[in-house]
Amino acid sequence: MTETHATISPGAPVFPAGRYGRRRAPGGKRRRTLLAALALLALVATLTVISVRLYRQYGDPVYDAQVITYTNITDKQVLVDFRVTVPAGGSAVCVLRARDRAGAEVGREQVTVTADPGDRHVTTQHRLATTARPFIGEVLRCLPPS
Repeated sequence: MTETHATISPGAPVFPAGRYGRRRAPGGKRRRTLLAALALLALVATLTVISVRLYRQYGDPVYDAQVITYTNITDKQVLVDFRVTVPAGGSAVCVLRARDRAGAEVGREQVTVTADPGDRHVTTQHRLATTARPFIGEVLRCLPPS
């Protein structure tokens, strides 16, 4: 007479071939974790490179402009008073823009401003010519002169 054991013998269970699909090798989770960590590191490095590049292109805090007021609005012009922060005694090229009530651009001009020796702030006023009646006068950006 043969005896059938109801308990599983100590050790790895033996499954019939092809019945339960492919068995995963031990240590596979460790490999996936390592690949996920490497992918995350590559993503962080890529985003860092992109952000540094964009900061260099658009985010120089040395050249900062603030509109004080825009007045004297007529069908052909707007008078924009603005303040620019530049390096001490330096200059900047600023782009001014006027828009109408609908938001369409009706005037744009580049203006060069220069600070007095030792000063970092320039307050200036510029008359911006427009093609229609403006609603607002803005300083889009200021950059170092080329």
